[in-house]
Amino acid sequence: MNVALVIIIVIAIVLAIVGGMNAALNWLIWVALIVGVIAIIAFLFRVISGRNRV
Repeated sequence: MNVALVIIIVIAIVLAIVGGMNAALNWLIWVALIVGVIAIIAFLFRVISGRNRV
């Protein structure tokens, strides 16, 4: 998996945890979901296209 995708997924998880612990920062949950969906779409596109760029 691309290093950038791993970093994006880690950031999404951290934002989801921080957003879940603090209700005042509820928007972080949405940011985490959006970033996570973008990372999943990019990963699936990479897998489906079959490109092995390093």
